[in-house]
Amino acid sequence: MSFGPTPTPSPFSSPSASFPTPRPLGTDAPPTCEVPHFAPIRVRGGRFAGRLARHRRRAVAAGLAVTAAALVAAGPQDTDRARGHPAGEPSRERRAVEMVTAPVRIADAATVRLLRPGDRVDVIAAEDSASGGDARVVARGVRVTKVPEAVDESADSGALVVLTVPRSTAARLVGASATARLAVTLC
Repeated sequence: MSFGPTPTPSPFSSPSASFPTPRPLGTDAPPTCEVPHFAPIRVRGGRFAGRLARHRRRAVAAGLAVTAAALVAAGPQDTDRARGHPAGEPSRERRAVEMVTAPVRIADAATVRLLRPGDRVDVIAAEDSASGGDARVVARGVRVTKVPEAVDESADSGALVVLTVPRSTAARLVGASATARLAVTLC
């Protein structure tokens, strides 16, 4: 063996002359040997595994309850719609009722002074008692919109009140006011 400097390959020499060829795979691994026999490994505290297996149903139920609570807490915070109704599926659509404001003259001015905007009233038409007529309800649960100030203090002419009613009810109110005296009751 010589311990001198390693010769450098010249650029004109062949590469196989200066480098060793690789060995086939698996030939450089050490030989196999037998694994010695040993006793099984036991982990301390193994007695709790049996208890967990016995109470598996409770553990699963508790896990499901915690998961459900987490899903509800992290769920969508959309409060504009009712729960249980899908957003894409509209419930029964109601036809919009066209509301109008109708000024109505009530026979008893003192009753009108008791009213405030936002009150709900029933309007009753009382036919002239001399002709044998009786009372009938013309409008139920209509909202008082405005109670105008009385222009004249004449008690026998009544007082004006503005009601928000459906268009069909407004026509009945006008017809009833032409033939009968109108009164209101608070709902």
